[in-house]
Amino acid sequence: MADFASFAALGDSFTEGVGDPRADGGCRGWADRFAEHLAASRPGLRYANLAIRGKLLTEVLDEQVPVAIGMSPELVSLAAGGNDLLRPRTDPDDLAAVFESAVAGLRASGATVLAFTGFDPKAFPVLRMIRGKSAVLTMHIRDIAARHGCLIADLWTMRILTDRRLWTPDRLHLTPDGHRRVALLACEVAGLRVAADWRAPLRVAPSRPGVGGAAATWAAARWNDVAWVTQHAAPYLSRRLHGVSSGDGMVPKRPELLAMEGMDGVDGMTTGAATPRAACLSRPARRVKL
Repeated sequence: MADFASFAALGDSFTEGVGDPRADGGCRGWADRFAEHLAASRPGLRYANLAIRGKLLTEVLDEQVPVAIGMSPELVSLAAGGNDLLRPRTDPDDLAAVFESAVAGLRASGATVLAFTGFDPKAFPVLRMIRGKSAVLTMHIRDIAARHGCLIADLWTMRILTDRRLWTPDRLHLTPDGHRRVALLACEVAGLRVAADWRAPLRVAPSRPGVGGAAATWAAARWNDVAWVTQHAAPYLSRRLHGVSSGDGMVPKRPELLAMEGMDGVDGMTTGAATPRAACLSRPARRVKL
């Protein structure tokens, strides 16, 4: 069983928890959920979450890694690079070099590193265009984790995450159930025993019978694709052109290693109110990018 007394989470919107709202309007997410499981077995666990939406991998290396090293946590999670992959000229080999620099620094500080690979984006049109780059970066991260003695949460092999029902309408952020399943994977990787299983199948969706039902299903899927382009993809490109980031002006939701208070608690058991911060939006507000 994992026996970490302190945990710091680094990264972007995935680790901040976008798509998994708290009762107070902030974000929960896989890292909070994982920390709750850790705290249930290790009373007194201290937890920090430095992740900020929109961050690129170099920004995580420059801004979050030094802060985490200064905290001297026993466990550090590192999940970043997704925002970089959305940029057309990004080279996953270059990203891997940056990722390894972050891992090397954290390992040199004495921390155990929990490294995350990328998702397989094959479920969605357009996004699947970056599948090759994501696969190359995932290959690198597996190799980096092995060479530096890291724990690894391999999201690519979580085939259940190719189910669209585990993604918010922007197709970039997980739903609460998606975050819950990733937290369960992190528990498994860290050697923490939990009752639930991230592999549990989703409820079978009822199908519409006959040719007419198939046609209606196809039409609904294409309409969702159009809606995604107009509501998410086009605004994202516009924000990119204006150099605006969703992380602009934001601060980490848990900037210090503090005892596990202000968390929702495992299985919804409230342990206090979270620090108020930006709303946990899966659909970007005006002047933000994912």
